[in-house]
Amino acid sequence: MTAVDPRPAATTSYPTPQPDGTAVLSPSVRDVVKAYVGLTKPRIIELLLITTVPVMFLAAGGVPGLQVVAATLVGGILAAGSANTINCVLDRDIDEQMRRTRRRPLPRHAVSPRSATIFGIVLGILATLELGLLVNWLSAVLALAANAFYVFGYTMVLKRRTVQNIVWGGIAGCFPTLIGWTAVTNELAWTPVVLFGVVFFWTPPHTWSLAMRYREDYASVDVPMLPVVATPVATARQIMAYSVVMVITSIALWPVAGTGFVYPLAAIVLGFLFLREARALLLRAHTGADGAALRPMRLFHFSNIYLALLFIAAAIDPLLH
Repeated sequence: MTAVDPRPAATTSYPTPQPDGTAVLSPSVRDVVKAYVGLTKPRIIELLLITTVPVMFLAAGGVPGLQVVAATLVGGILAAGSANTINCVLDRDIDEQMRRTRRRPLPRHAVSPRSATIFGIVLGILATLELGLLVNWLSAVLALAANAFYVFGYTMVLKRRTVQNIVWGGIAGCFPTLIGWTAVTNELAWTPVVLFGVVFFWTPPHTWSLAMRYREDYASVDVPMLPVVATPVATARQIMAYSVVMVITSIALWPVAGTGFVYPLAAIVLGFLFLREARALLLRAHTGADGAALRPMRLFHFSNIYLALLFIAAAIDPLLH
């Protein structure tokens, strides 16, 4: 899964029992709702939706029907919320130790693991039924496959066992491109596959730049992110390599989808800016910079802007073509 938010989830501090046994007030309904919403990682869902709706414009060759867009968005939110919630349950032990994640609802005991598990499963069932009944069953199956891969493939198998965790685990975050396309056409094609590739090659630079900033966090819980097991130079080289392939893949959409001039122009300009940031990170690593001096968050934040603007350009292009 793959878009990553570096900020701690906004949660409410809950009273703790006093040594003298004084009764503790129960959290308000608002506090409980905020905790459950926090389990779904709303900021990550935002990025996933950015890669869903623009593909629907490409698939429709213009403005898609409002009803199918709304139904796909609702299903996508439910599906992503389900996967993120189950991820929170499975990772609650390391989330409690990591500075970046220790304010999430489960580490703060705002929600019990059992309740969170039920909540996640219910969201997944609702997502599958909503997409299947209101969009189509191909989109529903793709969303279910993405959830299963994120939970079982990434969270349970890859994340704590291999340095390639985010490379292959990031596949789950690529599925919205396929879901957006099939929601409109009810079939797969090369256009969403190319965009799937863009997100696939985007995920490692995006995640590794964040992991460079929070290297100690991942190291403290034995999660073998690349920056934990490799030098800053080696990590920056990998980031640069994936960035180059990502930009080439993004430009390949032009002939594959037969877009107008807006998309390829945006892909070239945004790609140049992305590569410039990746190269700057590599140069700083070569000077011996480490930790905050590497300024990896510059690339991380720009990677979010890059993905959003690239897909927005993909949505605008058919409107002008």
